Amino acid sequence: MSGIDEEKIREICAEVLRRAAPDDAERERTIKFSMHLVEALRSELLRDGLEADVRIEGSIAKDTWLAGEKDIDIFVLLPPEYGREAFSKVLDAAKRVSGGNYLENYAEHPYIEAYISGFTVNFVPCFKVSDASYAKSSVDRTPFHTIYVKGKLNNRVRDEVRLLKAFMHGIGVYGAEIKVGGFSGYLCELLTIHYGSFINVLKAASRWRIGEVVDIEKYYRDPGEARKIFRNDLLIVVDPVDKSRNVASAVRIERLSEFIMASRLFLKNPDIKFFYPEEPKTYPVEEALRIIGSRGSALIFIKTKPIKAVPDILWGQLFRSQRAIVKLLEQFGFEVIRSDIWSDDKAGNIFLLEVSTRLLPSIEKHIGPPIEKAAECE
Repeated sequence: MSGIDEEKIREICAEVLRRAAPDDAERERTIKFSMHLVEALRSELLRDGLEADVRIEGSIAKDTWLAGEKDIDIFVLLPPEYGREAFSKVLDAAKRVSGGNYLENYAEHPYIEAYISGFTVNFVPCFKVSDASYAKSSVDRTPFHTIYVKGKLNNRVRDEVRLLKAFMHGIGVYGAEIKVGGFSGYLCELLTIHYGSFINVLKAASRWRIGEVVDIEKYYRDPGEARKIFRNDLLIVVDPVDKSRNVASAVRIERLSEFIMASRLFLKNPDIKFFYPEEPKTYPVEEALRIIGSRGSALIFIKTKPIKAVPDILWGQLFRSQRAIVKLLEQFGFEVIRSDIWSDDKAGNIFLLEVSTRLLPSIEKHIGPPIEKAAECE
């Protein structure tokens, strides 16, 4: 790609790293507190008669977290012979370590999300398996992800990962949770490892097509073979520790398209606003109503009561409801221009739909059966 202002990009990246990389004090404080929690949980587990491997996982273990992030992932690796019954003992021990300020959440199985000294701490029980292909759930693979990534990183590549994460945060595509449908931290790390740098990721992404394949360990002979395995996936990044898994399976078409377009725009006209966007402009109610009225379309707002569920389950329900509402409107003849959802996960949920017109004509043309079908024509 020609015409890239490399000097300006270097200046922007240097400033982003100045903001995004945790300083020595933050790094020491975070790691020290994480280790304190590990030791406290290990002691509680031993008190309950559980022999377990307690580890720090995620971005802190790999030293790829962004400055100011307060998320700690602590995994409790249990021998498979313990069975899932041992999970409840792990959760009880985690509750004691948390000091009462926690939520019990459920994904593939329960875990504890605690709020301790300004940190959000996830205590996650899983099974200690000898190979990622034997994983009983996705969290069983996480320790293998950490080992793999740490083996591929050096200080330079860690900074490149931080640049990519900060970029994705800035454009709103970071996070594999259902609410976002974007790129996980592990996916950012793999893309950086594969392409070598933040800028190389953007250069490659600007040329991506639907069904792009990234196979770092070359498990498959060619992209076509991988596409047959991961049929219908928009972006395919083969998990280096488990060739049967696509790390990018959660990425929705909106987030993928936004990342591709943002990559092109940044390379063409680099600006730190991609990383740190300005606050959205707010309008007085009268001005907002004037703008809405000038579109010539109609807006429908549907507000529902709060749904008590963990975010992934809540947003799964919201997206299913959104599709059902759109389908119902279209069945009645309305043209839905776009739709969106707002939720703060607590107070309530709002479905927003824009339709081409508020009222349908009083008459509608219906095509009857072919004339040769006599019975149907009577």
